[in-house]
Amino acid sequence: MRFMFVGDSMTIGRAGDYTWRYRMWQHLNATFGGPYRIVGPRSELYDIHADAPSSHAYADPDFPELARRHLAGWGEGWQHMAPVIGPAVAAGKADVLLVSLGLIDLGFYTKADETAANARRFIGEARAARPSVRMVLLPVIPNVRAESDEPFAAEVARFNELLAKAAADLSTPASPILLGARPDAYDIHRDTYDGTHPNASGEHRLAGEFAAVLHQAWGIGGPYRAAADRA
Repeated sequence: MRFMFVGDSMTIGRAGDYTWRYRMWQHLNATFGGPYRIVGPRSELYDIHADAPSSHAYADPDFPELARRHLAGWGEGWQHMAPVIGPAVAAGKADVLLVSLGLIDLGFYTKADETAANARRFIGEARAARPSVRMVLLPVIPNVRAESDEPFAAEVARFNELLAKAAADLSTPASPILLGARPDAYDIHRDTYDGTHPNASGEHRLAGEFAAVLHQAWGIGGPYRAAADRA
């Protein structure tokens, strides 16, 4: 089975991060019980000094090169990923997409309705490349801007409703789509380093949500077990 991680800055991570992708790799190693691959056209972290996705300085240098694969970008959202998801899915022969997108769209590029239209386009392009692909979509999770900007918070709430509708409308037996939930007990004051981007505990919570959906809905992997110290 081939997994592809798709997302924005919270997924690509910055130099020195573990990333929730790393936590998910650990989880799959511990619970999948069979062969699997992580696929995607990219492997880098974002380097804030170069202002480019050019770093390979993961917090764990033993994170294997092949397990670092992803389709994520700092400052990239649904509108950026919709044109490139088809070729990435085709090249990687992805079976399962784990997708966390939307915050950057709503924050800088598009309102909720247009963002939802881009999400539907993304789904269509992924399926055109691989008709049996499965998807788990994470809604936009709590962030510092939504705490202080009421119009933005309203756009986030509306988009999350539209994303849930898209998942319900477009899911099929051949290519099911599941909507994740706000990660359990997620707190931007504890689980992020700046109100938006996950720190170690936030990474575990994001990975844990994806893991829970995979296990509960499709029997993939097992219950998520983070390291005791959540490092």
